[in-house]
Amino acid sequence: MTSRIPRDSRLRLVRPRPLAAAPRAMNQRRSRRPAPRPPEGTPAPAELARMARSGLAGAARVAHWADAALRPGRDSASPDGKGTLSDSTAELAAEDLGLTPAQVRADWDTARLAGLVEVHGDEARPGWRLRAWDRDDSAVLRGWVALFDAWSLAHPEPREHEPSAVAEVVSAMPQVLSFLQLSAGPVPVEQLLDLLGQRVTELRTERCEIPYGPQPEPVQRPPAADTPDTPLDTLLDWALHALASVGALTYGDAQATLTPLGSWAVWVKLEQICVAAQSPAGNIEQSAEDMLRGCSQLRPNAARAEYRAWLAARTVGTAVGQLIDAARGEDALLRGLAFEALRVVGAPAEPDVRAVVDEATLRPYALLWLAEHDGIDPEDAHEVLTRAEATWLWVDTAAAVADHGEAPLLVRHLESAIQPTVPMLLDEVRAVGHPRTVQVLVALAAAHPDPALAKAVRRAAFQVHTGGS
Repeated sequence: MTSRIPRDSRLRLVRPRPLAAAPRAMNQRRSRRPAPRPPEGTPAPAELARMARSGLAGAARVAHWADAALRPGRDSASPDGKGTLSDSTAELAAEDLGLTPAQVRADWDTARLAGLVEVHGDEARPGWRLRAWDRDDSAVLRGWVALFDAWSLAHPEPREHEPSAVAEVVSAMPQVLSFLQLSAGPVPVEQLLDLLGQRVTELRTERCEIPYGPQPEPVQRPPAADTPDTPLDTLLDWALHALASVGALTYGDAQATLTPLGSWAVWVKLEQICVAAQSPAGNIEQSAEDMLRGCSQLRPNAARAEYRAWLAARTVGTAVGQLIDAARGEDALLRGLAFEALRVVGAPAEPDVRAVVDEATLRPYALLWLAEHDGIDPEDAHEVLTRAEATWLWVDTAAAVADHGEAPLLVRHLESAIQPTVPMLLDEVRAVGHPRTVQVLVALAAAHPDPALAKAVRRAAFQVHTGGS
C-alpha cells in the first residue's frame, strides 16, 4: 500500500542567490564579432583615465565644491536654495577655490558637459560620474567622451559666423578627425582645409532636392556679391581651437595632431559606426519592441552588440523613450531586455530611468539599474530592493521564463528566490499582487518534478485565483 505520509513539509529551497535575469539564461547564440582592439600604441585605459582626470581636474574641483556648498539649506547656497550657479555663488566659489569668477564659470560649464554636474531647470545636483570619479576609470572616460562630443559647445563659435555654415562644419568635422586619427601624426592645416571643403560640398549636394511636378520658371536675380559664404578657413580655425580646448588635439604652427585621448575617442566613434553598419542580427531599423524580441535568442555579448547598433542609429532621447515604452508592455521578457539595453545607453538614460522609479511595474528594474549605475557591484545591487520588490521581480522574471523559456529553466528559477522555503515564498508571492501570479504558479507546478512541491504550488495558485487564504 502506498504511503500517504506527506514529504518534508518545509520544502526548503537551495541556498539563495542574487536575483538573476532569466533572459540571459535563455540566450542561445554566440557572438560572432570579437571584441575590437584599439590601434597599436593606444595607452591603456588606466593611463587614458589619468589623462582625462588631469584635463578635467578644474571641472571636478568646481563640481565637488558645488556638491558641498550648493545644497539646499546651506548658508552658502544661492538665493533660490536650489543649487544654481548665480553671480553670487560664482564669486563665492572663486574666493573659496582661489580662482576668478570667469574661471569658475568655465569650469562649471565643462563639468556640466562632462556629466559631473546635472542641471534640471533651476536645480543643480552632482552627476553620478562625480561620485565615481576617483574609483571608476570607465566613468571618467565616459565623462571625457561626453565633453569631446560637445566640443562645439565648449568653445562657442564667433557670433559673426553664419549659423548654417557653422552647422555644416560641425557635421563635417568627424571626417576631418578620422583623417587625423588615420594619419597618426601632425597634419598641415591646409590639408585639413581641403578635406573640410570637400566634405562640406558633399553635404550641400546631399541636401539638394528636386521637387516633383511642374515648377514655375525661375526668376533671374543678380548674384549677391555682398553676401559671400563664410570662409571655411576661419571656421576650421575655430573648430580646431575648440577641439584643442577639450584636450582632443594640439593645434599650432599651422598643423594639428590628435592627443592620445582624442585618437582613442575617434576610434571609439568609428567602432560605433561600424557596429551600427554591421547590425549583427539585422534589427537596426526595427522598433524597440521588435528589436528586443529579435535579441531574445541572442547570447549576452551578441545582444549588447545589437543594442549598440540600434542605439547608434537613433538620438539618445528617442531611443531611451522607446525602450521604456517597450518595458511598460505586458511581456516581462521585453521588460528585462529593455533595461539591459538601457545599461548599454549608460549615463544619458539616468534621468528617464529615475523618472519611472514610482511606476510599480518598472520600479525594481529601475532601482537595480540606478544601483549599478552608481557603482554598486551587480552581484550586490539586489540589496537595494525591499523584500516585496525582490519578490515582485522574481514573479516577473518567472513570467518571462514561463512565456519564453523551458520547464527546467523555470524550475531552476526557484534557486534565485530570496525566501529560504517554498511556503515562505508562496506566502510572499501571494502578497505582492503581481498580475501574472496565477499563471506563474500554475506553470511552476506543472514543471516541477517533486509532487509535494507541485501540489503546494497548485494550492497557492488556486488560493490566489479564488481570493482565498
